[in-house]
Amino acid sequence: MRAVSSRSRTGLVGAVIAVSLAAGAVGCTDGESADAAPDSSTGPTELCGGNAISAEAGKALKVITGASRFEGSGPGGTVAFAAKWLSEGYDSPAPNDGNICHIYAKNSAAGDRLEATWELVWGPLKGEPAAKFRVLPMGERALAAPDAGSIWFACRSEKLPGSTPAHIDIDVERWSPKEPGGDPEKLTDAYATVVHSFALAMAKELRCENDGGLEPRPVLDPA
Repeated sequence: MRAVSSRSRTGLVGAVIAVSLAAGAVGCTDGESADAAPDSSTGPTELCGGNAISAEAGKALKVITGASRFEGSGPGGTVAFAAKWLSEGYDSPAPNDGNICHIYAKNSAAGDRLEATWELVWGPLKGEPAAKFRVLPMGERALAAPDAGSIWFACRSEKLPGSTPAHIDIDVERWSPKEPGGDPEKLTDAYATVVHSFALAMAKELRCENDGGLEPRPVLDPA
């Protein structure tokens, strides 16, 4: 079940690298198996184009997933590509939301992934967040829970024409066949850290004035 919203996501879906072993790779003379396929996994700071996950967010990903190695994101699953999609679709009939990157921990269960997504938000913030969310003073509104994080920020940029700033929502959510395990407070801090890293990377890529009002590091204490 999605934690932040039920809207459909369009745009680029991050690629998953699958490694297959050719049949007949086991030797029959000495009973030893052939050399294993090379490790195609990557560290967290190399994910999603290499500028989306800070060192701090990389540690937070380990809290969330229990892993320190991940499947490669693919050439399209990057902040740069998502920012290009957002800016080209701004003020046009093009879709106003999409994917940034999908993150798969190495050797994770089928379908278990984190999704980082963006959405252009029109109009003021409405409604109260669900009780599970901690409200944090980042951007226009930031929410974090043990299975999701969200940051809305305002962006005034030459890449987004108009007299008023664009309002952008960055979400990080987990899709998993299992309920999240671990300390809820630590998980909430971890999601806040990861979504801040994505939001700041997007703000920098879009060249938002004052980085969209986002601080260089996440703010984890409640508003």
